[in-house]
Amino acid sequence: MEDKIETRINQLIDKIRPYLINDGGDIEFIKYEDNIVYVKLTGACEGCPMMDITLKDGIEQLIINEIPEIKEVRNAL
Repeated sequence: MEDKIETRINQLIDKIRPYLINDGGDIEFIKYEDNIVYVKLTGACEGCPMMDITLKDGIEQLIINEIPEIKEVRNAL
């Protein structure tokens, strides 16, 4: 079951990635554990003052809307 969820997470990240790349950033899936997704924002996203908003209001909302089992998306530092 977890493998199926990770596949869906990666598919969603692949949809998000072009938008981040357009702004000079990128996103990398790190792991899925205890209904929490860990990602790493890189490039221009790393250290950007809007990073938390992008993560919580954009990426997290999209993933939770598509995969209700997920409780949170965190930046793996």
